Amino acid sequence: MTGLDMRFDLPEHKQLVHTLVIPVRWGDMDAAGHVNNTLYFRYFETVRLDWLRLADSAVYEDGTGPVIVNAFCSFLRQLRFPGDVVARHYVGQAGRSSIETFFTLERADEPGQPCATGGGKLVWTDMKTERSIPLPDWLRALAVTDAG
Repeated sequence: MTGLDMRFDLPEHKQLVHTLVIPVRWGDMDAAGHVNNTLYFRYFETVRLDWLRLADSAVYEDGTGPVIVNAFCSFLRQLRFPGDVVARHYVGQAGRSSIETFFTLERADEPGQPCATGGGKLVWTDMKTERSIPLPDWLRALAVTDAG
């Protein structure tokens, strides 16, 4: 976070793991005519779940998977219908059972101009016991090891 603007800056050291194009739907907009702020988190969720599905099809099926323990978003520019959102998913540093995740959103027709940045911490969990467990090896291998 910087100054009093409450904007969260994404770390320089992060690993891009997935990109997904998501169409903006008419119903994503609110009464002000732009995409409702809650939908930015839905776009983050969509790219994260698509990545997990492609990375390891056993996530959740084996009774384990990620739980979000915190999340943030900095809203930089408005999104509107019609259009497509390019959602990028990154991973950062890992702990024993957790990993930092980060996201960027931009309009497909305005590359390089972020509309939002965000992230959160995922904790790998045994769904039956609701307790944290060590990250899977495949996920730990993607983590950034040097924040330096």
